[in-house]
Amino acid sequence: MRGRYLINMPALLGNGVPRRWESEQRTAQRWHLFAETCRSLAADGLEYAVTFALTGDNPHIRISAWGYAAPKRKPHTLRRISLPARVSPKQCAIHAQEAAWFLPENCERRNGNTTHWRGRMGRYSELDAMAEEELRADLEFWRELESLSAQREHFKPGRTDETAYLDDEVAA
Repeated sequence: MRGRYLINMPALLGNGVPRRWESEQRTAQRWHLFAETCRSLAADGLEYAVTFALTGDNPHIRISAWGYAAPKRKPHTLRRISLPARVSPKQCAIHAQEAAWFLPENCERRNGNTTHWRGRMGRYSELDAMAEEELRADLEFWRELESLSAQREHFKPGRTDETAYLDDEVAA
């Protein structure tokens, strides 16, 4: 591959002052374009030569590139799999209690005027609308999750039955 890049610069008078006014930002953009073009060519593995012709009627920078383009590949990052957010056993117990509260056998025990239940009426009205079968399944789910969340350390990768409870042992 062969190619040329031409970046025009503002024409200068004999004393080095530009013939027409150009903002510093525009001049900075021209030099930035030059630097980025060189970086891009180098990243693609191409050879290039730069010629500066900053005097005369047509000041410019010419970049001549040649070679075979072989872009560098970015390494693929492995997707990190993280554990879901921890649900504390206390939260599981509260959800299990909520589900159990609306089972038919607890109907006479409910007191909707307490502050605990009054603050959770949205969740209770949702649970109350469920059929009894769904309530029992919800209760079983939260009790099982409460049990598992208390044993979460046991299920971490790399833990074995021998090392699972080493933290609990006290040296005598």
